[in-house]
Amino acid sequence: MKKIILHPTLAFFACILAMNFTGLGTAQTTPSPKASPPILVTSCGQSEGPSSLNTILKRVGVAYDIAPLATVKDLKAKSYKTLIITMGASLKGMGAAGISIDDELNRITELIDAAKKDKITIVGAHIEGMKRRAQGAEAGDTTDEQSIDTVAPKSDILFIKKEGNEDGRFTIIAQAKKIPMIEFEKNMDMVAELTKLFK
Repeated sequence: MKKIILHPTLAFFACILAMNFTGLGTAQTTPSPKASPPILVTSCGQSEGPSSLNTILKRVGVAYDIAPLATVKDLKAKSYKTLIITMGASLKGMGAAGISIDDELNRITELIDAAKKDKITIVGAHIEGMKRRAQGAEAGDTTDEQSIDTVAPKSDILFIKKEGNEDGRFTIIAQAKKIPMIEFEKNMDMVAELTKLFK
């Protein structure tokens, strides 16, 4: 039988190729992100996000509290393990609460700082689609995007309705900050996705 002798350089590259092909057969999958109850849910912008999550979390069956105007004192009142902050501003909602977008951004920044200090998982949630994005806002109203800028880059996990990410806004943030992101298409999908996240 005739022997084939490879030049040392060719042998080296042959080994590299073999290693690469071996790696293709054992591709690694990124594990799904996990968080734990009890959960505190609040809003950055006083939109309807917390109300929607109230219905969903009841069906998931985890311990949670809803406090749209939660403060650091509220966060420390219980041994919360997760803070969900819904992104997207409502001028009507803030007006009813007698607060401005600056008040909201300051409150949320303090909450995020306190949560990080206490190692509480922060989930940035945008669950109302494009109606809670600048594309659906009045001319000159940037409150929705300010809410996103304040919460998303500092989140540990992003929970995003796919329709609200048509421009890749959240994908860009997730990739730049290396934040795991969960996307869902329909509201009915939230129960299954949050069940996987919290159980």
